[in-house]
Amino acid sequence: MSLSLKIYHSLPPRTRSVAASLRGYYLNLLRYDKQTEKLVEEALERDFWSASQWRRWREERLSRLLHRAVTRVPFYREEWAKRRRAGDKSSPEYLENWPVIEKQVLRERAAEFVADDCNLKKMQMDQTSGTTGTSLKIWSTPESIKFWYALAEARWRRWYGVSKNDRWAMLGGQLVTPVEQRKPPFWVWNAGLNQLYMSSYHLAPDLLKFYLDALNKYRIQYLFGYTSALYSLAQKALSENRKDIKMKVVITNAEPLFEYQKETISRAFDCPVRETYGMAEMVAAAGECEMGGLHQWPDAGIIEGERSRDLRPRDFICTGLVNPDMPLIRYRIGDCGSFSDAKCACGRTLPLIAEIEGRSDDVLYTSDGRRIGRLDPIFKNGLPVIEAQIIQNSLREITVRYVPAEDFDQSDARNLSNRIRERMGDVRVKLEKVGRLPRTARGKFRAVVCNLSKEEKSELAID
Repeated sequence: MSLSLKIYHSLPPRTRSVAASLRGYYLNLLRYDKQTEKLVEEALERDFWSASQWRRWREERLSRLLHRAVTRVPFYREEWAKRRRAGDKSSPEYLENWPVIEKQVLRERAAEFVADDCNLKKMQMDQTSGTTGTSLKIWSTPESIKFWYALAEARWRRWYGVSKNDRWAMLGGQLVTPVEQRKPPFWVWNAGLNQLYMSSYHLAPDLLKFYLDALNKYRIQYLFGYTSALYSLAQKALSENRKDIKMKVVITNAEPLFEYQKETISRAFDCPVRETYGMAEMVAAAGECEMGGLHQWPDAGIIEGERSRDLRPRDFICTGLVNPDMPLIRYRIGDCGSFSDAKCACGRTLPLIAEIEGRSDDVLYTSDGRRIGRLDPIFKNGLPVIEAQIIQNSLREITVRYVPAEDFDQSDARNLSNRIRERMGDVRVKLEKVGRLPRTARGKFRAVVCNLSKEEKSELAID
């Protein structure tokens, strides 16, 4: 655990909320400004553009992006120079001539993807593990960040009749309270974002009531977060027959949303439930409309193979259109899926996604009955792990299979084990170094695997 996190955890709950609010005010300034509303309105107008309008808009943006990448971005400039020396005369003006970029290349050479006329010190750096545990660094300018969050405001909020100005709660993976804490609050109020940030690591059966009480106390209007966490909360609300907690909408992210989860969450909070899709790399995104269609955002990026007639899932190879200062061109994001040619009854012309795979992580369980959904924050903040798989065979033991980077050492091994315990409590952590993790026929692997039996889960009153 970092020193700053230890200091933060030692603060009284109210002071933690003050710290979270200060961070929230900074993020609010970074993400939004007086141009936001104009960008939102333009995005909502594009929802109904014709195919020719979209083609012109994307071709113009892509042309500028490719030219900038080949002339100003060290990684791409070097790659094209090598090809020219080898006699390759293909034109960089055509997207299909560009190589596919793998996550590992981006991990190892991230700074080389930033345009050489940019100053890294003046850019925002976001670090994400991705779905495979691969640590990634993404740099972007304030202009790109504001454009991205305007898209999210339009299609992850306005579609559902809410906005960033409404009071909302997020169930996520930040350690806003120590994992060993057994008394509320398990959340902080972030005044800067009008957000009640609730820990997803404390959702034990005997603690869920406190979460529901907090939603009522803080007058929360909509929920956003991991599907598994929202589902646990909804089950408790139904079992307690809580009629006092109603939302305008519940928005899921990071994990797939199954019909049984959707129905349960909808009944619990008396509102629609909408699924979203996106990633820190800002190369693709999607949102579910009021008719149930999951729409891709064409202004976020280009996904190749999006017209699969047989609807078999294919790797998503994406070219981002949001961040021209760190362009990711033909980038394999690690998910796969298929698109539909059907027209949505909502009237929007945004392409429909028929299926997405690659986000189906398992859920782990603690001995006190908590469900732990996403564990990807473990791999953030510079942990030198190429990829990892977390396996639970018993309530007291966690196995981590990992592929180390060259600079991985014993201190990193201890750090990895400690990060698991911070979220799972007092468990044995067994580390297994491997050269490569097992894949499925489609080249995927499950980042989290729970091998507990149904009987073991039922004994915890969680299944």
